[in-house]
Amino acid sequence: MVLMMEHQSFKAAGLAQSLAREQGFALCGIASPEPSAYAEQLHAWLAAGKHGEMSYLADHADVRVDPGKLVEGAASVLIVADAYHTHTLGSTPTAPMKGRVAKYAWGDDYHKALKKRLHAVCNALESQYPGHIYRATTDTAPIFERELATRAGLGWTGKHTLMIHPRYGSYFLLGTIVTTLPMQTSELAGFPEPLSPPTDHCGACTRCIDACPTDAIAPAGYSVDARRCISYLTLEHRGLIDEQYHEAMGTWLAGCDICQDVCPHNRRRLDAASQGRDPLQVHPRYAPHDYAEGFGLLDILSWTAEDRQQAFIGSALKRVSLEMMQRNALIAAGNVLKNRNDPQLIGRIRALAQDKTAHALVRDTAAQVMNQSGVRDRSADSP
Repeated sequence: MVLMMEHQSFKAAGLAQSLAREQGFALCGIASPEPSAYAEQLHAWLAAGKHGEMSYLADHADVRVDPGKLVEGAASVLIVADAYHTHTLGSTPTAPMKGRVAKYAWGDDYHKALKKRLHAVCNALESQYPGHIYRATTDTAPIFERELATRAGLGWTGKHTLMIHPRYGSYFLLGTIVTTLPMQTSELAGFPEPLSPPTDHCGACTRCIDACPTDAIAPAGYSVDARRCISYLTLEHRGLIDEQYHEAMGTWLAGCDICQDVCPHNRRRLDAASQGRDPLQVHPRYAPHDYAEGFGLLDILSWTAEDRQQAFIGSALKRVSLEMMQRNALIAAGNVLKNRNDPQLIGRIRALAQDKTAHALVRDTAAQVMNQSGVRDRSADSP
């Protein structure tokens, strides 16, 4: 009986991973659904308020640390990783008057791209193994994808807290299927290629820590204060951004890639992709939109609600409100103007700072930017 059950779990694991590969996932593995080994650290991080305004992280913390509370009777978790583009073919560095968008958001909304294919895997498994629960999740569900991915042999959790594969780096989007179907884990299978044991290869390297312009990564790594992170500030924070972070934000409008771009484990893939020979299959839905080359800052500062809606059709960025994008564009514009004069851009910022009909967040950010010395000095020379 035991041998029969082991054989079935082996077969189920093989089928699940075969189905995941057919759906175009770059990596896939299987982990046990045991509770997180980092529950205590999570609660301490939350107690310190390092999640900022992301209240959803605290609301379901007990579920997040235990897949068995997400799916009653969970027996295994299939974890998949989607690779996304790291380079736009024929691209040039973002123009001086444009703002930058993190690479993960260059293509279509990853939530939909992941979920549709995960559901296809669920349906195929259910046809072979009926009577079980199959729940597909992306980062909208309370689950520790990165810890599970590490257990499943997809990589290890780096000092910047993202999953890193020893050969392919960290530019991945993760999804899971939590199921009551018993499946042999990657560990029991010996972590077959391209999986690997979850060995930490960060060593003494501190490049991500040193490169983070807002010092969001803890000095020893493996923990990020979201309140200081550029991705959080541009995508999650809803209010005014403290001026102490303005200069460090550079021209980032939505997200940030700095800690990944400097990681030596990403170098191989970045270099290969820049030469048109990316070693990983990237799903067609992640083909870069035009804004992968950057958004015009002056354009954003003149956007209407309809303009924003049109720009973000099918994008994961559609959750970023108009006033947040204009806030981010104002900060980016202020950083550009410290080294470059542009009377039209200065005029637009000045007009927003004085516009009583503008959203308070936009008006107040414009005033912040106009008061910065580099911008104020150039403004004096502009009509």
